Amino acid sequence: MRITTRGRYALRAILAMVSLGSDGSPVSISSLSEREEISPVFLEQIFFRLRKAGIVSSVRGPGGGFCLARPLSDLTIKNILDAAGENLACTFCKKSAPDCPRKSYCLSHPILVEVSNLVNNYLGTVTLESVLENQNILDEVQTTVQV
Repeated sequence: MRITTRGRYALRAILAMVSLGSDGSPVSISSLSEREEISPVFLEQIFFRLRKAGIVSSVRGPGGGFCLARPLSDLTIKNILDAAGENLACTFCKKSAPDCPRKSYCLSHPILVEVSNLVNNYLGTVTLESVLENQNILDEVQTTVQV
C-alpha cells in the first residue's frame, strides 16, 4: 500500500485550507501553494478532483478560492484520499480474475485484502475534526461550513 504524492498533497492542502480559511473565507490556490510549497498547477489538478467529489466548493472572482463543502465532522481522511484518486489496496494482483494461475493456492491474498480493509475502514473513521482536535487546534478553526 502506498499513498502517492497526489494523495499526500491533497491531505496537506485540505488541512492548510481549513487553517487559512478558519473564518470561513475562501482560500486561493496561490496561498495554499505558497504555504505548503506545492506547485500551483498540481494543486489545481488536485482541487479539481476534490471539487468534483463534493469535498470543496469554489468561489470565483476577486477574493475567491476554495472552501469546504461539508462540515469537518463529515469529511474523513478516506474521503480525501479517494477523491485524490488513491487506491488504498495492499494487493493489485489478479487473483479475482478467472485466469489467475495462483488462484487455487495463494495464501497471501486474503491476508492482504484484510489489511486493505482494515486500513480503509480506519481511515473512514478519522474525520478532519478529529485530526484538528488531536492537534489541539480545533478551537482556532471554525467547525461549521457555510454551504
